[in-house]
Amino acid sequence: MSIQVKNLKHIYEKGMPTESVAIEGISFEVGDGEFLGIIGHTGSGKSTLLQHLNGLLKPDEGTIVIGGVDITAPGVSMVDIRKRIGLVFQYPEYQLFEETVAKDVAFGPKNLGLGEEETEERVKEAIELVGLDYDDIKDRSPFELSGGQKRRVAIAGVVAMRPEVLILDEPTAGLDPKAHKDVLNMIEEVHRRTGNITVLVSHNMADIAKLSDKVLVIDSGHMVTMGTPKEVFSKREELSRVGLDLPPITNLTEELRQRGMDIEQTILSVDDAARQIAEYLKDKGHNKC
Repeated sequence: MSIQVKNLKHIYEKGMPTESVAIEGISFEVGDGEFLGIIGHTGSGKSTLLQHLNGLLKPDEGTIVIGGVDITAPGVSMVDIRKRIGLVFQYPEYQLFEETVAKDVAFGPKNLGLGEEETEERVKEAIELVGLDYDDIKDRSPFELSGGQKRRVAIAGVVAMRPEVLILDEPTAGLDPKAHKDVLNMIEEVHRRTGNITVLVSHNMADIAKLSDKVLVIDSGHMVTMGTPKEVFSKREELSRVGLDLPPITNLTEELRQRGMDIEQTILSVDDAARQIAEYLKDKGHNKC
């Protein structure tokens, strides 16, 4: 399973006086089981790109091949495509509507035409996969849950369809710090256990650095750069020019480097930063002796 995007272009209100190019010339590949992070400031084209990846939008130019199928080709069954590609929009809990959690999570599998037994199996699996207790929560109203729990239930509804590609558009938006951390850990666990391709759009650079195998940077509808988190976040000036910052811990350690601390460049995790700072201080102490 892989994703291959070539020369993608989309124009909103084409032919009208208000015509605007949303994305243009975007090309990239994502391999089997990889985690892709997408970053860019508001209005850069991230959500437009995501909607092309599961066929909600058709490009004016370019192709998207997912699992060997060109989903931009005429006559391709978008129903079949959307069985393989799950898309979680921002604030997905606003789409909860059933009287119980179990019924809400079952909505997707039932629409796939699955039988009652398999649907129930998938519902239980998905609820537990997003870190909730099935027996405790299955008969509760989703509207009685906390914000973080609602978000998990909404994501479980997509996970229950067992997509080969899971796309998440700002899945932690609006959550308090604890719920943010819980949902982020849940996304990491779902990816680890399912082995699917996961695509995450986020304004949180620390989240992108922590989870991603590759990072794609978009600005004004164009691809700026793509690479590993370390490669992308080493380009401080390039990111700054498109209105993006480094992860907070990377900012801190780069400041320490500029002040003369001999530590590695582009540190992305708090643990790595703590280890390297401790080693530096220890070596400095020994040298004084």
